Amino acid sequence: MRIFSFLIRSKFEAIRGLIASLLLLCMSGFAFSQANPPIRIGSTLALTGPLAATGIVHKLAGEIAIEEINKRGGLLGRKVEWVLKDDQSKPELARTLYEQLINSDKVDLLMGPYATGAILSAMVVAERYNKLLIHHTFGIPSQAKYDKQFPAWQLGSYPEKTVPNTVFDAMASLDKPPKTIAIITSKFPSIYFLSTGAREVAKQRGLKEVLYLEWDFGNRDFAAIAARVKDAAPDLVWIGDIGAEGNQVLEAMKKIDYAPPLHTHVYPSPGLLADAPEAQGGFSISPFEEHVPFTKNKGAEGFVKDFDERAKAAGLPYTHVEVQAASSFVAWQMLEAAVTNTKSLDDATLAKWLKTNKVDTMVGKLRFDGPFNYGDDLMHVKQIQNNQWYVVWPKNLAAPGVKIQTR
Repeated sequence: MRIFSFLIRSKFEAIRGLIASLLLLCMSGFAFSQANPPIRIGSTLALTGPLAATGIVHKLAGEIAIEEINKRGGLLGRKVEWVLKDDQSKPELARTLYEQLINSDKVDLLMGPYATGAILSAMVVAERYNKLLIHHTFGIPSQAKYDKQFPAWQLGSYPEKTVPNTVFDAMASLDKPPKTIAIITSKFPSIYFLSTGAREVAKQRGLKEVLYLEWDFGNRDFAAIAARVKDAAPDLVWIGDIGAEGNQVLEAMKKIDYAPPLHTHVYPSPGLLADAPEAQGGFSISPFEEHVPFTKNKGAEGFVKDFDERAKAAGLPYTHVEVQAASSFVAWQMLEAAVTNTKSLDDATLAKWLKTNKVDTMVGKLRFDGPFNYGDDLMHVKQIQNNQWYVVWPKNLAAPGVKIQTR
């Protein structure tokens, strides 16, 4: 009987000890989670509205970047959580949402939205609260006057000069360089900025302007513009487009049996344009395309693999990494580098480090010590060939075996 009682008591004590251990473990885990809460990074993207076709690319790139960071142990030993809101392609809404992210959501750090207008709105809010703002698609450097903003979109400090010159250098390398140009452009701020810059650069280079036209952002009827371009018969059409506008312009031209001999675009929706039969041979600008030598840069190979797989699963029209996806991923690389090297989440500390250091990224080494915190202009000229984008200029960065094609 005593033996039986002893056994019962021993089992009871063992169970009680197990329960105590489990409670201690749970309490320890709770205490650890309280001491190591996730680092919350807030931003908006154009997930609906006219810029949504590109906004979804940035969402996918950000999700991959955060997963990679968390697989490496997060930042400062803490998981990263992305607090993402839809600004509906409206800069005024982006401003309100960034206020919410800081005041209501109490995020630790900010990441910029997509497109110049929304980024400028976010920048105003970041400056009001003295917050760091890394951003990936801001197109007018001279308006970025806040000292704690840093661009992943490496256009150089004066892209209104350097970007058109890069494009026209590529055109000048052709067997029959263009002599006349038509410049048609959206009034979307960054697009208009580059297009008016191209107008001045074209004059300086001796390209004869035979037509200049503008349209309001959001316009969908390009019939009259297409007819005017056809009548002007330029050798080269500079299309200042964003999102689906380039497709709409070319479709309007196709309806009147006109195809421009050469056409270059500013910030088109990559997949929509690459898939369009009438767009084949079209040019644009990019710091990265999915081929060597770019895929040898830091983090590029893994990101390309993940993005291609997820883009296909998500049904994106273009499943390869190009300027939008690359620039978005680079912004997260910049943020990770700043936090890791400073071991801090203090906005001023992070900003000081970025201003005085180079960051190794998938588009190359970036610096931020030039005017407006910009560095080198890393934009190259790419072309659609067989429904895919390839860098074709400068020649030393062209895809292996790929040359500029003309009609």
